[in-house]
Amino acid sequence: MNRILADKKAVIFDLDGTLVDSMWMWEAIDIEYLGRFGIPCPPDLGRIVEGMSFSETALYFKSRFALSDSPEEIKAEWTKMSIDKYRTQVPLKKGAEQFLNYLSSQKIPMGIATSNGREIVDAVLEALKIGRYFSNITTGCEVAMGKPAPDIYLQVAKRLQADPKACLVFEDVPAGIQAGKSAGMTVVAVDDRSSKNLRQEKEDLADFFIHDYLELLS
Repeated sequence: MNRILADKKAVIFDLDGTLVDSMWMWEAIDIEYLGRFGIPCPPDLGRIVEGMSFSETALYFKSRFALSDSPEEIKAEWTKMSIDKYRTQVPLKKGAEQFLNYLSSQKIPMGIATSNGREIVDAVLEALKIGRYFSNITTGCEVAMGKPAPDIYLQVAKRLQADPKACLVFEDVPAGIQAGKSAGMTVVAVDDRSSKNLRQEKEDLADFFIHDYLELLS
């Protein structure tokens, strides 16, 4: 861990698939939501929307699937579909809270850079009781471009008053890893079952790879 955290002044986490085991849920929501319109969920959908902000994803769905709902209606429905699952079915990734505790004990500022909507993020943090760890939470809707653009990571670093080169990022998908690297940050790829088939790509893009956060505490 000393090697990974050496000279780091802030740590920034993605949320879904990185801090919480939730990517399976979004795949299920995509299937259920499109099914309401009689549309099968295409196999390439997850990779295409990877890294997009909540708003960008809603716009993409409306355009690709010619939906009658507005982007705001789409987002509202996704929020309603997801919040109960987040509150009752989504756990923290293995060792995540212990690692957050460690960073807190070392007085290292922490932030979240997520593509998700703020209402959903607040529900997750409240349900898992981890909101107290984070000095800043930034969503993709607050910046000009979603991941793999570096905008969201640069924004969190600015809000944490940290030099991007002194920031450590945790991410679970290639678009997020690319965003962190493009921001000039050190990136740790986190294993996740939804991206098992992308493991080599993740390892190639990131500076480090972990199966779980307990590895950082041993």
